[in-house]
Amino acid sequence: MLNRRYLRIKAFQSLYAYWQSDTASAARIEKELFTGIERTYDLYLSLLLVFGELRHIAELRIEERKKKRLPTAGDLAPNRRFVDNPVVQAIAESERLRIESEKRKISWVGNHELFTGIYKELEANEVVTAYLQQDSTTFKQDQAFAIQVFTDLIANNEALQEVFEARSITWLEDLDLAASLVKRMLEQMRAADPAELLMSELVRDPKEDNEFVSTLFRKTIELGEEHEKAIAEKSSNWESDRIALSDMILMKMALTEVRIFDQIPVKVTMNEYIEVAKAYSTPKSKNFINGVLDKLFIEMRTDGRIHKVGRGLLES
Repeated sequence: MLNRRYLRIKAFQSLYAYWQSDTASAARIEKELFTGIERTYDLYLSLLLVFGELRHIAELRIEERKKKRLPTAGDLAPNRRFVDNPVVQAIAESERLRIESEKRKISWVGNHELFTGIYKELEANEVVTAYLQQDSTTFKQDQAFAIQVFTDLIANNEALQEVFEARSITWLEDLDLAASLVKRMLEQMRAADPAELLMSELVRDPKEDNEFVSTLFRKTIELGEEHEKAIAEKSSNWESDRIALSDMILMKMALTEVRIFDQIPVKVTMNEYIEVAKAYSTPKSKNFINGVLDKLFIEMRTDGRIHKVGRGLLES
């Protein structure tokens, strides 16, 4: 199953396109929504595979230096801190990542020069040099290093972005989202078993993902007028047409989610849409959305429109 926040963001983007246009077809936009989810997942896998490519280049360079006619002491006893970094190693050796990538026909075959260039940038990077020179490191340091390498040298690499653009011009639209998924996964890895999180992140049920995002998309449109009226009533001194479209859509989605998905706690829904608002709406949106939703959730609990079961009862 894909990260639910990611699915909420994709649904938000599609609902924004729907309500921004007077002639938009909900069916067509929903189809594009599913295509976008698959495209971003492919991009997510592609970004993860870069770690393995860079590790492979590093191992080749280590072997080449050992075979020099007059190898130095450093050539014969190379620094393997990057190659043996537990986060990099867990991703590079992930069997689940290999299976998922092969299944979706995703690979970096034929791009050896690209990754040789990126690895040269990596070797010249001051942060990398400082990391490699440390006598010993903790898992937290190894993890922070992997995150910085990904952020600075992979996600923002212009040559890599050009390859993505050459494959499909629409890939760049989802690059930031895919990169944020990788970064989040790196941040959540744990020293006890860094490969465990990767395994769970890559085990995906497209049917469950599609059902969640489709229901959220369709029901938000279906309940749109009812929720817009409710939002206007709770927005002191604000007419509904003066509320930013992004804020209105996020609140409509949140109201739909708490009513339709009975196993998602109310607090989870609130927190998720506040986080999405931070990234996709105005600086003042967080407090505004929080205030309006808080009033409406209390009212909807009272009149029975919110009914939770199972996990949905947690933190409600």
